[in-house]
Amino acid sequence: MTASMLGNQDAPPRSNGELLFQIDWESRAFGVAIALSKKGHYEWEDFRQELIASIAEWEANHCQDDPNWDYYQRWLLALERLVCELELIDIEELETRTQQLLKPTF
Repeated sequence: MTASMLGNQDAPPRSNGELLFQIDWESRAFGVAIALSKKGHYEWEDFRQELIASIAEWEANHCQDDPNWDYYQRWLLALERLVCELELIDIEELETRTQQLLKPTF
């Protein structure tokens, strides 16, 4: 799935070929998106297109070298939009689960 994104605008950050996550919630959001697709809740390409739109939205409203850029914030936004659009989760439950993902783990 993510291999199809290599070299593209929507490609996940990598270090020495390995996926790069800075914070725990990033890897969790990454895994949720892939798991939902593998379980048949949506086609991977649908998520990918939502991610591309999320990135394009950022680029349209920010300078290219804006230090606030965060790939996984765009990933999370794409995931949130898609699961809400498909009614896989309601807004209140989404907010609760998002807050759980944002909690640091020790």
